[in-house]
Amino acid sequence: MNKYDCIVIGGGPAGLSGALTLGRARRKIVIFDNGTNRNRVTQESHGFLTRDGIKPQEFKNFALKGLETYPSISIFNETVIEINRDDQNDLFLVHTSNNKSYITEKILLSTGIQEEFSLSQIRQYYGKSLFSCPYCDGWELRDKPLAIIAENDEHINHMTKLVFNWSKDLIVFTNGYQLSNKLRNDFENKKIKVYTAVIKNLYGNHGNLESIELETGENILRSAGFVVPNFYRPNKFAKQLKCQVDENGGIITDGAGRTTANGIYIAGETKKAGPSSLMIAAADGNKAAFSINMDITLDRF
Repeated sequence: MNKYDCIVIGGGPAGLSGALTLGRARRKIVIFDNGTNRNRVTQESHGFLTRDGIKPQEFKNFALKGLETYPSISIFNETVIEINRDDQNDLFLVHTSNNKSYITEKILLSTGIQEEFSLSQIRQYYGKSLFSCPYCDGWELRDKPLAIIAENDEHINHMTKLVFNWSKDLIVFTNGYQLSNKLRNDFENKKIKVYTAVIKNLYGNHGNLESIELETGENILRSAGFVVPNFYRPNKFAKQLKCQVDENGGIITDGAGRTTANGIYIAGETKKAGPSSLMIAAADGNKAAFSINMDITLDRF
């Protein structure tokens, strides 16, 4: 069985960036990626310097092409299903869905997060006309008649005030949540209408939103909008490996990718279980790789 210096779980910008740095440090690396990166549903990725507007898969292919220069990096399209720690030898045994096992000294968790929505219909429009990040997609929706779909004061307040920078034509949909009087007054002063009725359905074609129907029978025209999903980690690896978390569910690190579990490092959205940009995730992977390489160096010197 081959032994690796580090196994990278997750081939998004954080994992690929980390692997690149480790490959350049002549470390033997394997990346496991099953193609479930959450930005795969979007048409374009924005905000990454020199690659603004690139298609997510094109961005990923470009990154993978760059890794081909380094012969010590392997990439497997497999899903990791279990990680066991070998305390006696200070190693990890990684098992995949293909009934294969791999040994490694270090692990970089960069599996990202996934969204879940209270309205299943949002999936039909998510990534095409409904989005969760104004910094990523606000420019393309500027001055359009937009919907804000969120279901508590904190999320409604944050998203609405932020999106107001890109379009003043906003309508807030709370899907049954009763907005606080203060927030309602703030919105009324900016001529932002609020509907608190439960949403019955979304209408549109080929992922392009056209209107939102409420249980009251009202049907409000909107061409696009922003939603606030709930985010979750798609696996329990950090918990199973006993990485400590803070009161907000973020995984505690030393600021450079090291978790409280020896040999386990983390980068990207996995760390805070919240959304991040491509550029920040890639920087996280780079930073974690510096830590991994230094720790390997000190272990062996």
